[in-house]
Amino acid sequence: MYSLLSGLRIVEASSFVASPTAGLYLAQMGAEVVRVDQIGGGPDFHRWPKAANGASLYWENLNRAKKSVALDMGRPEGRELLQALVAATGQFITNFPVNGFLSHGTLAKRRPDLVTVRVMGMADGGPALDYTVNAAVGFPDLTGEGPGPVNHVLPAWDLLTGAYAAFAMLAALHHRNATGAGQEVRIPLSDIAIGSVANLGMLAEMLTTGHNRARLGNTVYGAFGRDFTTADNIRLMIMAITPRQWTGLVKVLDIAAEVTAIEFARGVSFATDEGVRFEHRDLLFPLVEARVANRDFAELKAAFNANGCCYAPYQTMQQAAQDPALVGNNPIFNLPDNPSGERYPAAGAMASIPQLERQPAVAAPRLGQHTDEILESVLGLPFGSIAALHDKGLIAQA
Repeated sequence: MYSLLSGLRIVEASSFVASPTAGLYLAQMGAEVVRVDQIGGGPDFHRWPKAANGASLYWENLNRAKKSVALDMGRPEGRELLQALVAATGQFITNFPVNGFLSHGTLAKRRPDLVTVRVMGMADGGPALDYTVNAAVGFPDLTGEGPGPVNHVLPAWDLLTGAYAAFAMLAALHHRNATGAGQEVRIPLSDIAIGSVANLGMLAEMLTTGHNRARLGNTVYGAFGRDFTTADNIRLMIMAITPRQWTGLVKVLDIAAEVTAIEFARGVSFATDEGVRFEHRDLLFPLVEARVANRDFAELKAAFNANGCCYAPYQTMQQAAQDPALVGNNPIFNLPDNPSGERYPAAGAMASIPQLERQPAVAAPRLGQHTDEILESVLGLPFGSIAALHDKGLIAQA
């Protein structure tokens, strides 16, 4: 946690991954993010993975450092309260539909300089999820090596969309500070996905070559990179993209003479061009495979580290969770008290700012924990009015 955005208050009404991720990142940099949910929780309040007592570890971790307000948004009075919170705050993140009571046009009538960042599925307002967008842009067709598409389990487009939404919020606020004008920024998952394909040069590749890439399994396209297995049966992902990484790999495996012979036979040089190494992988991979297979992991690890090589052993997620470098000794983690009652390392801001003291990760709120506080401090409602809203079942306090 850092305090770079202290003084900035943002209302978030959202669910699932992308939109809550945007709020999470802003909260980790110091913004006061007020998440508003339906009383009893929205559609993601009970999502897996879950703690032993049924609490959603998913919800708990995507909503760290936020404040929680619970309203009955199924009733006009509850919707009015949310609209009032947005108007009083001036900054709003949501993945609610473009039209309806949270449309930017409706909200901006009460606050003309409102900045709304809206995460969407498709640009035309149609439904889409990370996995349907991923299928549509073609990555499963490039993944794996057997017949049929292979999905991956990482919701990459959700996470990229969330990060882009946080960036878009700050960009729109910068514009408002300069001009006084508010606006709505719409961020469809589908555009993030296909735009990323284009930014990586892959769209141009498809259109200019007229064909798909071959499915390469664990081989990295256009570079020297693949999985190899050591003598003690440890599988490593080994990469050599930079000249230093390639030189170090050649030195550690003692294959300089063999590499020189291949270069001479094929009239190429592997010293500086990763693409050339990829093109001649038919001879380089077996050479590296044989040498790695004759060495134990501990020996290779020490030599790789000493020579600037790029590698990593394949780990299960259980192993990663217990990895000292990734988690145990990593300063982004600490042990806050969690609403679920479970005790585990929680991530704070993933950026490191050497000039600032890192603050520990903050626990997620209990659903509705800050309802009364926010209605009083943001809307100025007196205690009696808040009590009356409780009596009517329009709000809930944890």
